[in-house]
Amino acid sequence: MRQYRWKRGTAGLMAGAAMLMLAGCSEANEQGASEQALAVDTTSPMMVSAPEGDEASAEIAGRPALPANLPRIAYNFGYSFRLPSAEISSLMRRHADRCESQGPAVCYIVGMGLRGNADREDLQGTLQLAVASSQARAFGAALEAEAEDAGAEQVSASIASEELSKQMVDTEARIRARSELRDRLMEVLQTRRGTVQELVEAERSVAQVNEEIDQARSWLEQMRGRVAFSSVTVSYESDIAPASDFWAPVRSALGSLGSIMGTLVALLIFAAAVGMPLAAGLFGIHRLRRRFGWGISPAES
Repeated sequence: MRQYRWKRGTAGLMAGAAMLMLAGCSEANEQGASEQALAVDTTSPMMVSAPEGDEASAEIAGRPALPANLPRIAYNFGYSFRLPSAEISSLMRRHADRCESQGPAVCYIVGMGLRGNADREDLQGTLQLAVASSQARAFGAALEAEAEDAGAEQVSASIASEELSKQMVDTEARIRARSELRDRLMEVLQTRRGTVQELVEAERSVAQVNEEIDQARSWLEQMRGRVAFSSVTVSYESDIAPASDFWAPVRSALGSLGSIMGTLVALLIFAAAVGMPLAAGLFGIHRLRRRFGWGISPAES
């Protein structure tokens, strides 16, 4: 009897242990499933951090993907150099060649132009570059060193920044919300639940939501590009004043003479417009006085 009770108690303990093991396995499975779901969510294309697709496109475009916890700042660098007009185009080409030698993943030319006349020593130039933000300051230092070697004088250097984190996060949130709305509308269209009017309205809404998503993605890509590549503007100006010209004062005096003559003619016209009616009035009064003898002494008559 005792042996039976012992066997019965042992069986109960073994059953309890089995139930505990099953519960532990169930919790482990649930925890693993939740961790797997969490892992899937963190790699979802709608998360704030850079998605896998964007990382691939960023690598193709030569732009590194930015972690979500880092501030997203767009930088604008400006440099200005003064040197003889004959050397401006040469230094500008050297700076442009330095940019192109780094490759489009590091630097590319946005714009380049010259204005003025080199013969009159008033030539000016502007070079606009886009440089990878991680190398923008080092690239600017290289531009300054190259300009110094060419004998140019640095006039100014500036750095400006714009915080884009809030705009980018808001845009990403808008994309997620619109994508969820599109999925719900597509489910309505696929299941064909609703009246014909509701289905037609759903199709219109899907088209509108897709347009909003494309526009938001375009804005987001533009902001990512501004963060990944800093804007660098290099200005060049001549340091030699125009040569003295003997006829310059004469031309200036002739130009002023026309303005002076115009002023005199204007004064004559004004005097004629005011003086002629006044003179005619005085002459008429004098004739009336002589005719009717108003205030005229016998000696004057």
